[in-house]
Amino acid sequence: MSRMYLAAVQRWFATRHNRIWRQGLARSGVVTMVTLCLLVLGLGVAYHEHMQGNIHKLKAKMGNEHEDVPVIKLGGQEAVSLMRTRMTGESTPEFLSATMLPGRGMNVLQITAYIPGKGEVNLLASPPIEAAAAALTGTGEDADGQRSLTMGGAFEVPWADGIWGAGTAGGNHASTTWRGHVLTLPATGAAGAAAGGLMLAQGATSTGTTSLPDGGQAQATFEATDFGKRWPSKTQVTVTMLLSRGTIELTVVALNSGDVAEPIGIGWRPRFAILDGNREQMRLHIPAERRVDVRNPETRAPTGSLVPVSGALSDLTLRDGAKLGSTELNECFVDLHQNLLDSGPVTELSDPANNYGLRLTVLSPTIKALHVVAPANGDYVSIEPQYNLPDPFGREWTNATDTGMVVLQPGQSTEWKIRLELYSLANAGPEM
Repeated sequence: MSRMYLAAVQRWFATRHNRIWRQGLARSGVVTMVTLCLLVLGLGVAYHEHMQGNIHKLKAKMGNEHEDVPVIKLGGQEAVSLMRTRMTGESTPEFLSATMLPGRGMNVLQITAYIPGKGEVNLLASPPIEAAAAALTGTGEDADGQRSLTMGGAFEVPWADGIWGAGTAGGNHASTTWRGHVLTLPATGAAGAAAGGLMLAQGATSTGTTSLPDGGQAQATFEATDFGKRWPSKTQVTVTMLLSRGTIELTVVALNSGDVAEPIGIGWRPRFAILDGNREQMRLHIPAERRVDVRNPETRAPTGSLVPVSGALSDLTLRDGAKLGSTELNECFVDLHQNLLDSGPVTELSDPANNYGLRLTVLSPTIKALHVVAPANGDYVSIEPQYNLPDPFGREWTNATDTGMVVLQPGQSTEWKIRLELYSLANAGPEM
């Protein structure tokens, strides 16, 4: 009986609660009023805390805690990274990220990609950022940034490749002239040539990144002035990278911000990594008809002649290219040509064992040469699209030879641009 009475009492209370809540409070707007009051009260408390500086103190505390984490800087500036999420599906290679060093002339330290069957891989032959920071000290052998040429992909401005000149034998400088201007440039290496331009250790004056639906964009501007009184005029350089699923576009714009004319050459020296030691079966295609003749294979100083691509090198010009095998390459190719439907001359480096390839398309007609370096026992292949021929101011060249340097008058600019594509070899034909 007691249970029956208890159940009756519970039903009576439930009925009264339902009648009061649904028919009374819920319909009268009391709940809405209470909610608004609580919201106003919360805003009032937040405003009071803001006026007392407590929110700022909290942000500062969080910032200080974040600053306790060591940040690696190269050239005094943090690295800039672009990252994207891999799309669904496992059959198509995709770019995933790129890391650049604005404190070191925007060197592209690393590009990562997803390769079907391999997962995430590094496409450039570079050490981890911690090891790179230990090597890129700006002192000793790296005083002029030369170690940037040994990792990643360094941008070369205001000239690409090497410059040989008077005073190089056993010295630290190469001296050459341009229209009456004496250019005294830092020389390194056994050949005694000035190599890689003057922006290898240059720090950016401004950087920025933008997120995009399928990747992002990074840009850095360098007020290089006259490169430490080593160049005729002042120069502003802007480097831009656009990353997406299947392509990377790189653009370099050089502006003469001084008051006299200046010569400009631009190049990018990427060291594409050889995965799993598959060098011998990798294939390389170079769209060139001639190459720069050199005095000897050690110094690589040009003779002033451009000769037809012949012998084993001629196989590289075939549409499917040729296997790298055990061949050692260090050649500057010129007279670049393009197929009818291409946007420009196309170089391809493919890895049949890992079923992917890299396609580099020259998008600027001012890019006259491709310097390819592939050491026989090395772990990389360097393909450098560049404006100028080696030693562009050298007396070995005749006046009729266009050595590729662009002359900028004050206020004029020039653009270097290439596109890098990642593709699958799954549908490729039989190996040649």
